[in-house]
Amino acid sequence: MNLLAHALLASPDPEVMLGSLIGDFVRGRIDAALPPRVRAGIALHRAIDAYTDAHTEVAAARVLFVPPYRRYAGILLDVWFDHLLARQWVRFGEGDLDDFSDRVRGLLAMESGLVPERMRGFVAYLEANRLPAAYRDIAMIGQALRGMSRRLKRANPLAEALPVLAALHAPLQERFDAFFPALRNFADVERIRLVESER
Repeated sequence: MNLLAHALLASPDPEVMLGSLIGDFVRGRIDAALPPRVRAGIALHRAIDAYTDAHTEVAAARVLFVPPYRRYAGILLDVWFDHLLARQWVRFGEGDLDDFSDRVRGLLAMESGLVPERMRGFVAYLEANRLPAAYRDIAMIGQALRGMSRRLKRANPLAEALPVLAALHAPLQERFDAFFPALRNFADVERIRLVESER
Protein backbone atom coordinates (compact mmCIF):
# COMPACT_ATOMS: atom_id res chain seq x y z
CA MET A 1 0.00 0.00 0.00
CA ASN A 2 1.04 3.60 -0.47
CA LEU A 3 1.12 6.75 1.68
CA LEU A 4 -2.62 7.46 2.02
CA ALA A 5 -3.50 3.91 2.98
CA HIS A 6 -0.65 3.66 5.49
CA ALA A 7 -1.72 6.94 7.13
CA LEU A 8 -5.36 5.86 7.37
CA LEU A 9 -4.58 2.39 8.69
CA ALA A 10 -2.33 3.83 11.42
CA SER A 11 -4.71 6.55 12.58
CA PRO A 12 -5.94 8.02 14.86
CA ASP A 13 -2.79 7.95 17.04
CA PRO A 14 -0.39 10.58 15.60
CA GLU A 15 2.79 8.82 16.78
CA VAL A 16 1.71 5.50 15.25
CA MET A 17 0.76 7.36 12.08
CA LEU A 18 4.15 9.06 11.95
CA GLY A 19 5.91 5.71 12.26
CA SER A 20 3.78 4.26 9.50
CA LEU A 21 4.45 7.27 7.25
CA ILE A 22 8.23 7.01 7.62
CA GLY A 23 8.19 3.21 7.35
CA ASP A 24 9.35 3.08 3.73
CA PHE A 25 12.39 5.18 4.63
CA VAL A 26 13.54 3.13 7.64
CA ARG A 27 15.73 0.16 6.74
CA GLY A 28 16.73 -2.78 8.88
CA ARG A 29 16.33 -2.85 12.63
CA ILE A 30 14.00 -0.24 14.12
CA ASP A 31 15.95 2.27 16.20
CA ALA A 32 15.24 1.64 19.89
CA ALA A 33 15.75 5.36 20.59
CA LEU A 34 12.55 6.23 18.69
CA PRO A 35 9.40 6.79 20.75
CA PRO A 36 7.57 3.49 21.39
CA ARG A 37 4.46 4.35 19.36
CA VAL A 38 6.58 5.51 16.43
CA ARG A 39 8.35 2.14 16.54
CA ALA A 40 4.93 0.46 16.59
CA GLY A 41 3.95 2.49 13.51
CA ILE A 42 7.04 1.39 11.59
CA ALA A 43 6.31 -2.23 12.52
CA LEU A 44 2.69 -1.75 11.47
CA HIS A 45 3.83 -0.41 8.09
CA ARG A 46 5.94 -3.53 7.57
CA ALA A 47 3.12 -5.85 8.68
CA ILE A 48 0.67 -4.14 6.28
CA ASP A 49 3.12 -4.50 3.39
CA ALA A 50 3.66 -8.20 4.16
CA TYR A 51 -0.09 -8.85 4.49
CA THR A 52 -0.75 -7.00 1.23
CA ASP A 53 1.92 -8.87 -0.72
CA ALA A 54 0.55 -12.23 0.43
CA HIS A 55 -3.16 -11.52 -0.07
CA THR A 56 -4.99 -13.54 -2.74
CA GLU A 57 -6.86 -10.50 -4.10
CA VAL A 58 -3.59 -8.63 -4.58
CA ALA A 59 -2.06 -11.68 -6.27
CA ALA A 60 -5.09 -11.77 -8.58
CA ALA A 61 -4.58 -8.06 -9.35
CA ARG A 62 -0.87 -8.56 -10.14
CA VAL A 63 -1.55 -11.17 -12.82
CA LEU A 64 -3.77 -8.70 -14.70
CA PHE A 65 -0.61 -6.89 -15.84
CA VAL A 66 1.21 -8.11 -18.94
CA PRO A 67 4.97 -7.76 -19.49
CA PRO A 68 6.80 -5.46 -19.12
CA TYR A 69 4.38 -4.05 -16.55
CA ARG A 70 3.95 -7.27 -14.54
CA ARG A 71 7.44 -6.93 -13.09
CA TYR A 72 6.38 -3.55 -11.64
CA ALA A 73 2.87 -4.62 -10.63
CA GLY A 74 3.58 -4.13 -6.92
CA ILE A 75 4.56 -0.48 -7.42
CA LEU A 76 1.66 0.13 -9.81
CA LEU A 77 -0.87 -1.40 -7.41
CA ASP A 78 0.44 0.62 -4.47
CA VAL A 79 -0.13 3.85 -6.37
CA TRP A 80 -3.42 2.87 -7.99
CA PHE A 81 -4.90 1.51 -4.77
CA ASP A 82 -4.18 4.89 -3.11
CA HIS A 83 -6.00 6.49 -6.06
CA LEU A 84 -8.99 4.19 -5.53
CA LEU A 85 -8.94 4.84 -1.79
CA ALA A 86 -8.89 8.60 -2.35
CA ARG A 87 -11.75 8.35 -4.86
CA GLN A 88 -13.82 6.35 -2.34
CA TRP A 89 -12.77 8.25 0.76
CA VAL A 90 -16.38 8.72 1.89
CA ARG A 91 -16.70 4.95 2.02
CA PHE A 92 -13.36 4.00 3.58
CA GLY A 93 -11.80 7.10 5.12
CA GLU A 94 -12.20 9.34 8.13
CA GLY A 95 -13.78 12.79 7.78
CA ASP A 96 -12.89 15.03 4.86
CA LEU A 97 -10.04 13.87 2.61
CA ASP A 98 -8.45 17.31 2.32
CA ASP A 99 -8.53 17.73 6.10
CA PHE A 100 -6.96 14.31 6.59
CA SER A 101 -4.30 15.13 4.00
CA ASP A 102 -3.52 18.40 5.79
CA ARG A 103 -3.19 16.42 9.01
CA VAL A 104 -0.68 14.05 7.41
CA ARG A 105 1.50 16.89 6.09
CA GLY A 106 1.16 18.83 9.33
CA LEU A 107 2.31 15.81 11.33
CA LEU A 108 5.40 15.36 9.14
CA ALA A 109 6.21 19.07 9.49
CA MET A 110 5.67 19.14 13.25
CA GLU A 111 7.77 16.00 13.81
CA SER A 112 10.44 16.83 11.22
CA GLY A 113 13.19 15.83 13.65
CA LEU A 114 11.99 12.22 13.46
CA VAL A 115 11.67 12.21 9.66
CA PRO A 116 14.63 10.34 8.11
CA GLU A 117 17.01 12.47 6.06
CA ARG A 118 16.29 10.45 2.93
CA MET A 119 12.56 11.27 3.27
CA ARG A 120 12.95 15.06 3.45
CA GLY A 121 12.69 15.61 -0.31
CA PHE A 122 9.55 13.46 -0.42
CA VAL A 123 7.97 15.52 2.38
CA ALA A 124 8.60 18.69 0.34
CA TYR A 125 7.02 16.95 -2.69
CA LEU A 126 3.93 16.09 -0.60
CA GLU A 127 3.56 19.71 0.46
CA ALA A 128 4.09 21.12 -3.03
CA ASN A 129 1.45 18.82 -4.53
CA ARG A 130 -1.05 18.78 -1.64
CA LEU A 131 -0.69 15.06 -1.25
CA PRO A 132 -1.99 12.60 -0.33
CA ALA A 133 -5.42 14.11 -1.18
CA ALA A 134 -4.32 14.83 -4.75
CA TYR A 135 -3.99 11.08 -5.38
CA ARG A 136 -7.72 11.23 -6.22
CA ASP A 137 -6.77 13.05 -9.46
CA ILE A 138 -5.65 10.77 -12.26
CA ALA A 139 -3.22 13.39 -13.58
CA MET A 140 -1.42 13.26 -10.22
CA ILE A 141 -1.09 9.49 -10.58
CA GLY A 142 0.62 10.00 -13.93
CA GLN A 143 2.97 12.55 -12.38
CA ALA A 144 3.76 10.22 -9.48
CA LEU A 145 4.56 7.36 -11.85
CA ARG A 146 6.86 9.55 -13.92
CA GLY A 147 8.69 10.58 -10.77
CA MET A 148 9.06 6.97 -9.63
CA SER A 149 10.33 6.00 -13.06
CA ARG A 150 13.15 8.56 -12.80
CA ARG A 151 14.14 7.38 -9.32
CA LEU A 152 14.65 3.76 -10.35
CA LYS A 153 18.20 2.98 -11.47
CA ARG A 154 17.32 0.72 -14.41
CA ALA A 155 15.13 1.49 -17.42
CA ASN A 156 11.47 0.83 -16.64
CA PRO A 157 7.97 1.39 -18.09
CA LEU A 158 6.42 3.22 -15.11
CA ALA A 159 6.21 6.58 -16.89
CA GLU A 160 4.00 4.99 -19.57
CA ALA A 161 1.85 2.91 -17.19
CA LEU A 162 -1.11 5.25 -16.62
CA PRO A 163 -3.09 4.11 -19.70
CA VAL A 164 -2.51 0.49 -18.65
CA LEU A 165 -3.90 1.21 -15.18
CA ALA A 166 -6.85 3.12 -16.61
CA ALA A 167 -7.66 0.22 -18.95
CA LEU A 168 -7.62 -2.17 -15.96
CA HIS A 169 -9.73 0.11 -13.78
CA ALA A 170 -12.79 -2.16 -13.50
CA PRO A 171 -11.01 -5.39 -12.47
CA LEU A 172 -8.59 -3.50 -10.21
CA GLN A 173 -11.54 -1.77 -8.54
CA GLU A 174 -13.13 -5.17 -7.95
CA ARG A 175 -9.93 -6.56 -6.40
CA PHE A 176 -9.49 -3.44 -4.24
CA ASP A 177 -13.08 -3.58 -2.98
CA ALA A 178 -12.61 -7.21 -1.95
CA PHE A 179 -9.19 -6.60 -0.39
CA PHE A 180 -9.31 -3.28 1.46
CA PRO A 181 -11.91 -4.16 4.14
CA ALA A 182 -9.87 -7.27 5.02
CA LEU A 183 -6.71 -5.15 5.21
CA ARG A 184 -8.50 -2.64 7.46
CA ASN A 185 -9.55 -5.42 9.83
CA PHE A 186 -6.02 -6.83 9.89
CA ALA A 187 -4.48 -3.40 10.53
CA ASP A 188 -6.93 -2.59 13.34
CA VAL A 189 -5.95 -5.74 15.23
CA GLU A 190 -2.25 -5.49 14.42
CA ARG A 191 -2.05 -1.81 15.43
CA ILE A 192 -3.44 -2.58 18.89
CA ARG A 193 -1.12 -5.57 19.29
CA LEU A 194 1.99 -3.62 18.31
CA VAL A 195 1.20 -0.64 20.52
CA GLU A 196 0.63 -3.00 23.46
CA SER A 197 3.92 -4.79 22.75
CA GLU A 198 5.84 -1.49 22.96
CA ARG A 199 4.54 -0.70 26.47
